[in-house]
Amino acid sequence: MGDKKLKSAFAGFLTGSVNGLFGGGGGMVAVPILKNMLGYDEKRSHAMAILVIAPVCAVSAAVYILSGSFRADVVIPAAVGSVAGGFLGAKLLGYLPGFIVNAIFIAVMLLAGLRMLF
Repeated sequence: MGDKKLKSAFAGFLTGSVNGLFGGGGGMVAVPILKNMLGYDEKRSHAMAILVIAPVCAVSAAVYILSGSFRADVVIPAAVGSVAGGFLGAKLLGYLPGFIVNAIFIAVMLLAGLRMLF
């Protein structure tokens, strides 16, 4: 297996592990890995993270649903909002410069980390 394929497989393993363990957050790990470890630019890293996370989320969701951790009254409205937000975000990614995307990503990560601390 080539070096790039081995790194990609390791990146996928880390992303999937984080997503499965925490029920999400794999994209927060995937973006820096794709950018720093695999050398993709900012926009491509974000776009590829979504494509990598989609099947991981589907598998994680199936595990949580089968374990009984599913409430339709919460999940369905959140899913509708997530789809709408995902569409808007994907459209914006095509227009925003990479440094703005990076700044927004850093701000969201910092706010999430601070929220978890306090």
